[in-house]
Amino acid sequence: MPVRPAAPDPREFLPLTPHAFHVLLSLMDGEMHGYGIILDVQERTGGDVRLRTGTLYTILRRLMEDGLITETEPRSLADGDERRRYYAHSPLGLAVTKAEAARLERLVQLARDKRALPATRPALSRGSIR
Repeated sequence: MPVRPAAPDPREFLPLTPHAFHVLLSLMDGEMHGYGIILDVQERTGGDVRLRTGTLYTILRRLMEDGLITETEPRSLADGDERRRYYAHSPLGLAVTKAEAARLERLVQLARDKRALPATRPALSRGSIR
C-alpha cells in the first residue's frame, strides 16, 4: 500500500512577511481580485499599508507557488470584468494564515508580559492595525 505524503506543517511557512499576511487576511472573507485586495488592505489599515501593484502580484505569485492560494475560475462579463483574476485560500493557506495570527498573538502576549505593551488591550479603531 503506497504511503501518502504528510501534509506540510503550516508552521514551516512562518514567519510571513507583513505584506503577505495582509494579503492572506484579505482572503479570509472569500475570494478577491488583485485590485480588491489592494483596496481591502488599504481600508483595513487606515491607509498605513499600501500595496503597489507590482508588490501585490509578486506576493500572489509566491503564495500560489507555495500552495497557499489558488486562482479561481474566471468570471463572466455579467459577474464583472472577465479579465480579472480572482484568488482564494487553499486549505493549507487558511491553516498558515491562522498559524501566523496565533504566532503574532503569542508575541504580543510576550510584549505584555514584559510590560512593553499595556496589560489590557485598548479597543481597536480603524487605522490602528498595521
